[in-house]
Amino acid sequence: MPRVEGQKGKILLLLRILERYTDEEHLISVPRILELLEAQGVQAERKSVYSDIQTLQELGYDIVQQRGRSGGYYLASRQFQLPELKLLADAVQASRFITRKKSDQLIRTLAQFASDWQAADLKRQVFASSRIKTMNESIYYNVDALHRAIAEDRQVRFVYQEWDLNKRKVARRGGSAYEVSPWALLWEDENYYLVAWAKGQGLRHYRVDKMASIALLDAPRQGAEDYDPKKMQDYAKPMFQMYAGPVKRVQLACDNGVIGPMLDRFGTDVTVVPQPDGATFHLYADVAVSPTFYGWVCGFSGKVRIVAPAEVKEDFCRALRSLTAAEEAL
Repeated sequence: MPRVEGQKGKILLLLRILERYTDEEHLISVPRILELLEAQGVQAERKSVYSDIQTLQELGYDIVQQRGRSGGYYLASRQFQLPELKLLADAVQASRFITRKKSDQLIRTLAQFASDWQAADLKRQVFASSRIKTMNESIYYNVDALHRAIAEDRQVRFVYQEWDLNKRKVARRGGSAYEVSPWALLWEDENYYLVAWAKGQGLRHYRVDKMASIALLDAPRQGAEDYDPKKMQDYAKPMFQMYAGPVKRVQLACDNGVIGPMLDRFGTDVTVVPQPDGATFHLYADVAVSPTFYGWVCGFSGKVRIVAPAEVKEDFCRALRSLTAAEEAL
């Protein structure tokens, strides 16, 4: 804590002492408060501490006094309660989008909202299998730039990248820049995506961590007639791993045991029709038909089957035959 000269800021220093050294399991006595104030160069008397605590209470701070031999004061309510901080710390630590360096920085920041003892709990390791952290530190600046472009109604230019076999990022289209009108930022499959309008293509999406050299243009955004903010929450619902494809109404025949994964994936507003056999149901959902959708269906090992439309079912069967032929050729 910074040194306080004389009595200036004593009440603020007292509040910081309560924030750092107290919680429901760790109380602080007035003599200990006086010691900590003195260590910061502030001489105080018991009466002034009692008065300052009362002033803080009147200002709305939830400072509780517990009487008895081991009694004292503690700050009972904070901006974030410990379970909330633990939840946020776990989410930061487990997120693939946030780099390890940034995760550590954010958790240290979160720890400032807790007592010293509570802060130690936030440093516990979160184990998440197959959790690969991004290595792109510039992604935070990308997100900020895109938010600014949306707020200022400006188009953006960027280079879009992808990995090559040498594990290096290379620019798509030979390094030719993309120029689009940004409309929304979307979080899906643990990645940030920019939803933007591109000339001749309509609304498209781009992974923010694959964008480089983002520049805001002076030209105003286009495509307002294609963008509906009310539909953004459902933009990614038909897609699998954000692979776009023709959206079609698909009928799936499913074993009763997979109703949970189906509703987790499509939501509870889809149509579910139990079948007369008592063991299966049919589900109707709008799906962006793509190879990733077919792979998702295969992952259920026959417990999910495509019934309609006929062209999607036939395309799925062709994909399976091609996969079988490729395996036999190995």
